[in-house]
Amino acid sequence: MATQHRLPGVRWFLWLRNVSLRTGILTGIYLSIVFVAWLLVANRFPQLESFAEARNLIGGAMLVTMLAIPVIRFRSKPGRLFVSGVTAWMLLTLTYVVAELRFTLLEYRMGALHVFILGAVSYGFVAVLDWVFLICAEIRHDHNAQVRTSASAGGRHSH
Repeated sequence: MATQHRLPGVRWFLWLRNVSLRTGILTGIYLSIVFVAWLLVANRFPQLESFAEARNLIGGAMLVTMLAIPVIRFRSKPGRLFVSGVTAWMLLTLTYVVAELRFTLLEYRMGALHVFILGAVSYGFVAVLDWVFLICAEIRHDHNAQVRTSASAGGRHSH
């Protein structure tokens, strides 16, 4: 039997086995990159000001695409969806806090606590909708199976 070599500090990385946290962290990194890029383009390239609407539309679409990663990944596991989404949103909120230090007008637009609550409530709402959908699908499946079973049993006794 082969022995497993344990490197010092490996236990610290065992939490990465949790797929919800791993997906949330990666999604949070992607969200942060898109947010910082959007912020830099909006504030460091005044020659692109005439394209502000298109820039904001593209930036928003990229953020929504990244936000959908946990929703798509855990579409049949609402608890994992919520954990992954809130983890991602927490990393985006931390990036927002750091960005507020450099771009002071961000704080006046929306505070970091409001940003976090917006994301947590949004992911919570999506997770609850997913949960309700799964319950309805399960009830429908059970009902259809029960109807088929009773129809086939009733058909045998009528001969």
